[in-house]
Amino acid sequence: MIRVLVVDDEALIRGGFTHILSSADDIEVVAAVPGGQAVQAVGEAHPDVVLLDIRMPDVDGLTVLAEIRRMTDPPVVAMLTTFDADEYVAAALRSGAAGFLLKDTDPEQLQHLVRALADGGTVLSSKVTRTVVDGYLDQGAREPATRLTARLTDRERTVLVLMASGLGNTDIGRRMHLSTGTVKGHVSAVLSKLGVGSRVQAALIAERAGLLGPAHAEDTR
Repeated sequence: MIRVLVVDDEALIRGGFTHILSSADDIEVVAAVPGGQAVQAVGEAHPDVVLLDIRMPDVDGLTVLAEIRRMTDPPVVAMLTTFDADEYVAAALRSGAAGFLLKDTDPEQLQHLVRALADGGTVLSSKVTRTVVDGYLDQGAREPATRLTARLTDRERTVLVLMASGLGNTDIGRRMHLSTGTVKGHVSAVLSKLGVGSRVQAALIAERAGLLGPAHAEDTR
């Protein structure tokens, strides 16, 4: 059972996400709270995945993200956004957000995306602007993406491409006929060699390096 915490100051958003996610047999919404209650709710409910609004009137979503990331064994955090402020998105990337979900995400996709996040996958909407992606990489990467990815072995490069395509550890293991533990080891090696702290950051470097074809899915990479 995937335990999910929804954080948004709009009751309608909280209710909608709770209704959609709770209809899945393998997902439980353990709490749905406004931003001011988010950190306490994480400590009490111990969710696997947190869906966190990036902009809230009572508390900055980036501040909440930073506090959650400082916790021991923190949950996966994906930001809820309308992508109306590029600087917020770029800052969340640098702070270790595991991905981004649009608030108007198709209900049929929402459950799938949460499962991908829980399994270590990355979630990046195709509506993230090129300015955000390029701006993040220009500020965060000390070396060209092609030079960074050249450090990887062939197997690690394959793992990176599958990571960047939105697959979690279980699905990567199935594709490559590897155990989940072995996949986790390769993922750690990829992140270390690329000098990044999250799979989302690695996915952006893979895109900049031209490792991703044009056919990857619209809402997951």
